[in-house]
This record gives sequence, C-alpha cells and structure tokens, in this order.
Amino acid sequence: MPRTKKVGITGRYGTRYGTKVRKQLKTILENLKTSHKCPQCATKAVKRVSVGVWSCRKCGYTFTGGAYLPVTPLGKEKGRIIDTLSHTSEKELKK
Repeated sequence: MPRTKKVGITGRYGTRYGTKVRKQLKTILENLKTSHKCPQCATKAVKRVSVGVWSCRKCGYTFTGGAYLPVTPLGKEKGRIIDTLSHTSEKELKK
C-alpha cells in the first residue's frame, strides 16, 4: 500500500475512520516510532517493548513510562514539582 506525504504512517487506513481520528493517530504513531533518549546513558536508542515498557538498545536499561511516550508531559511536571520540593526541604534542613 503506497502512502502519501500528507497522511504518512496512517496511509494504511485509507479513507476509513475519518480525517480527525487519522490526524490524531498520525501524531501518536510518529511520536511512538521515533527514537527517544535513554535516562541511563542519554543515547537516542529507546524503543517501546510493550504498552508502558521501554528499553534502551544500547545499554539494555528497561523502564516504565507512558503508553506512547517514555516520559509523559504530566510525568515531567510531577518530576519538576518533586525536585523543587526536595530542594526546599534540603534548604530548611540546613538552617
């Protein structure tokens, strides 16, 4: 099945399921298929093993993450909150 530039990876669905759904699916699948940065060795070699399980092909580090991305936007936000809280508690302990 040939794909065109416009539909990309969702060309396999043809005219089925509607334009809006296929556009949403296109962004999800393109993010899923790209190589992601490993939190252990910082190499762009992370691929999805199964839903929520990600593995680095270089160092073999396996970790859990989001279903379509290794680090979800909500997870990044929570990590920042945890970092700021831990830094403020360290400052309070030093006083």
